Amino acid sequence: WDTYTSDTSIDVTKHHEPKGLPDKLAYWTVRSLAVPRDLFFQRRHASHALLLETVAGVPGMVGGMLLHLRSLRRFEQSGGWIRALLEEAENERMHLMTFLEVMQPRWWERALVLAAQGVFFNAYFVGYLVSPKFAHRFVGYLEEEAVSSYTEYLKDLEAGKIENTPAPAIAIDYWRLPADATLKDVVTVIRADEAHHRDVNHFASVRICQPENNQSRLLNFCVNGFELTDRVSRVGTSLVQDIQQQGMKLKDTPAPIGYH
Repeated sequence: WDTYTSDTSIDVTKHHEPKGLPDKLAYWTVRSLAVPRDLFFQRRHASHALLLETVAGVPGMVGGMLLHLRSLRRFEQSGGWIRALLEEAENERMHLMTFLEVMQPRWWERALVLAAQGVFFNAYFVGYLVSPKFAHRFVGYLEEEAVSSYTEYLKDLEAGKIENTPAPAIAIDYWRLPADATLKDVVTVIRADEAHHRDVNHFASVRICQPENNQSRLLNFCVNGFELTDRVSRVGTSLVQDIQQQGMKLKDTPAPIGYH
């Protein structure tokens, strides 16, 4: 795997206010899923992380796969979005590999993962085909929940409610952490990764619009006033304004790659 240094300076408190029915539907769908999650896992953060990462690794793979097929089918470039989404999927998988070193799932947790992944993969696949805007917005809110969950994990580590064990070797290598890094350091960099995924997916939230000639559908970015992180905003203020004013294909806007 490729190694990198996580940007822990990213704003972990950022929230995109839902505007319009699709945004509100995506937001409240994610919020409704948080209720059974909290009842089931409570403060068992490692168990929650295992299930979370098996689901969180799905959207990037599905989106990257569909854009890959679109690129082949239409003989066109993706603007870096295939790589960006597949990087996201691989990063989430490495989160899972890391937490497997922290604890091993029980048989019923494995069964739950099997069911959750099977349902979520198919639902997200269909959702992305129907509305990429909704799919990316949904993931943006899902990542906001992930950031919140890891923040609670850190609070319990800092309060001594969870033992702050040495960081797994895989985490030290993958995130280039110091040799004496602890579980708290690992959770901190994972939370930063989730915040980055949050910003990328909110930025990539798209809506289907009909161009004037009504011959084809274009993917139009919908930033809706969302404050982009420095890493995402490198596409430039003028470009963002252009995206807001006219329909553009996803491939026409540079993807924020190179983080992972």
